[in-house]
Amino acid sequence: MDKLVITGGNPLFGSIEINGAKNAAVAILPAAIMASKNKCVIDNIPNIEDVHCIERILKSLGCDIKTKKNSATIDSTHIASLSANTDDVRKMRASYYLIGALLGRFKKASVELPGGCPIGVRPIDQHIKGFEALGAKVKITHGSVMVEADELIGTNIFFDVVSVGATINVMLAATLAKGVTTLENVAKEPHVVDVANFLNSMGANIKGAGTDVIRIVGVESLSGCTYSVIPDQIEAGTYMIASAACGGEVTIENVIPKHLESISAKLVEMGSEIRENGDSITVKSSGNLKGVNIKTQPYPGFPTDVQQPMSTLLTVAKGRSIINESIWESRFKHVDELKKMGANIKVEGRTAIIDGVDKLTGAVVKATDLRAGAAMVIAGLIAEGTTEVLSIEHIDRGYPNIEDKFKALGAYIHRECE
Repeated sequence: MDKLVITGGNPLFGSIEINGAKNAAVAILPAAIMASKNKCVIDNIPNIEDVHCIERILKSLGCDIKTKKNSATIDSTHIASLSANTDDVRKMRASYYLIGALLGRFKKASVELPGGCPIGVRPIDQHIKGFEALGAKVKITHGSVMVEADELIGTNIFFDVVSVGATINVMLAATLAKGVTTLENVAKEPHVVDVANFLNSMGANIKGAGTDVIRIVGVESLSGCTYSVIPDQIEAGTYMIASAACGGEVTIENVIPKHLESISAKLVEMGSEIRENGDSITVKSSGNLKGVNIKTQPYPGFPTDVQQPMSTLLTVAKGRSIINESIWESRFKHVDELKKMGANIKVEGRTAIIDGVDKLTGAVVKATDLRAGAAMVIAGLIAEGTTEVLSIEHIDRGYPNIEDKFKALGAYIHRECE
């Protein structure tokens, strides 16, 4: 197992480039199997373990995949299996997108229940509700979700809660259903829009992605296309927060500033300077910031996926900050790790009360999940002394070459084998 060793206290200067969006890529890659003719060429794919995991799963189904740098060419015309039951499926949350993709194209699928980060209860009841509304029979047996339909028929579906996963998964299946499907109370995240744009590039007829209502006119079949994944909103937000925490001036390139507005607003409120310039954003900070209150919300609200990195920044901000985590009930597991470094945090249910301290001090800590891992890296960058971050396989799932990017900005950070 590897670990990251960080000597903190250096301001960050320079520029870095953001990779393609993890949350978009892990949905677009499964969606590529819906193309019954021609190949899909998907560019700007991040070089992360979650992407490699999805690629291995697709190969196990019979897809022919060729990868080159940040691009993948997928030929799914001769899929040999409609059953996904490998270890990769079990350990990865996004593997559930295979259900919607296979159901849409083949009207049948068997996919083992997915895993993922332990950040709270993440049921797939809204996915099942959508599949059944389209006419599929759904059965969970021996740890697998089995879906089958004679045909899928378009209908109106109102989601009981806003769910990114359910929105994308049901959209996949409805793309090849007969008639018109209307999805209401849907998620509006940028990667939902990106998946819809990818499907439209393959010949789908989807309108309204990014709003509260998505309307899908079913088509007979989809064909391969060439498509580029959007920049990663969460990776960009993480580096913005790190830059504000460490002080200095960092330009973050290959971003869509519109996707980052909720993060930018909070950093400005804390005392940072934010400058937007086309597809880049610059964060300038003295490192002397004040506390703020944050409530995580579905897009365009403050993203839950940067709540943990933000909580690290707030540990050294002046005054009291309050974070209300409205999305996941178990997203404060990193707090105990921050306390090892001197943070003053009290958690009450889904609320964290943070009183800023003068400094954090280096310690041996662990990444309890993907975004918590990023939070601990930022803690190491601002702490006095040396910090060792363990269990960094979580970090590698979502942040390509994180140590190299921070090194390029002047941080003292390197990877060691334990």
